[in-house]
Amino acid sequence: MTKFSANLGFLWADLSLPDAIYAAKAAGFQAVECHWLYDEPVDKVKAALDATGLVMLGLNTRRGDVDNGENGLSALPDRTKDARAAIDEALHYAVAINARAIHVMAGFAQGVAAHDAFVSNLHYACDAASPHGIKILIEPLNHYDAPGYFLQETEQARDIIAQVGKPNIALMFDCYHVQLMEGDLTHRLSDLLPVIGHIQFASVPDRGAPIGGEINYPYIFEVISDLGYNAPLGAEYKPKGPTEKTLDWMTVFSR
Repeated sequence: MTKFSANLGFLWADLSLPDAIYAAKAAGFQAVECHWLYDEPVDKVKAALDATGLVMLGLNTRRGDVDNGENGLSALPDRTKDARAAIDEALHYAVAINARAIHVMAGFAQGVAAHDAFVSNLHYACDAASPHGIKILIEPLNHYDAPGYFLQETEQARDIIAQVGKPNIALMFDCYHVQLMEGDLTHRLSDLLPVIGHIQFASVPDRGAPIGGEINYPYIFEVISDLGYNAPLGAEYKPKGPTEKTLDWMTVFSR
């Protein structure tokens, strides 16, 4: 049976994070994940996770100065101090709630200096996270939603993972982003499986629930299962209306 994780950055976004965790449990999700949860009290989030038995699969490092358009810091050559502070903050929170992974956001940057900064900061993140058994994830974002984002394609991500060379760095393979940038999902999944640490999904092109659009998710989930990947898949889509009314897909896809 395919297992699913609720991305609470989008699902039940109208609720507090603890309440959203309870809602995800009631809806039948096997795990949860987040974007930026730093304004939520750690003790309340941990209590909700403990009460529901759900695992927090991952969280993102802060984006930086959002009002000035920042979307991550770790590939910005002149922001190393801030990038590492964001990594430290994410690690502190992840340890407190027993989260399994941290997505280190690259940010808007280009060129050799940006590449070198990202690799250096990923070394730092991996070394800091390793004693806690926490995985570091990097995620290519499509150039429609995030024009100018440093990390855009899976081959670029694989090269960076190889260059960092740490056992606890992996790829966050978001089917939505990969389909928009590269397509060929089944071959991409098979080829990249050794470096994949988490898989997310949403319909394309509207980033809605995974019914309709140009991706046949029942088939994709079957492919993922056949590859031997059995961790929960992250439902990172934008509900059109109340989240509960967008979950019909779970009944079909969980069989």
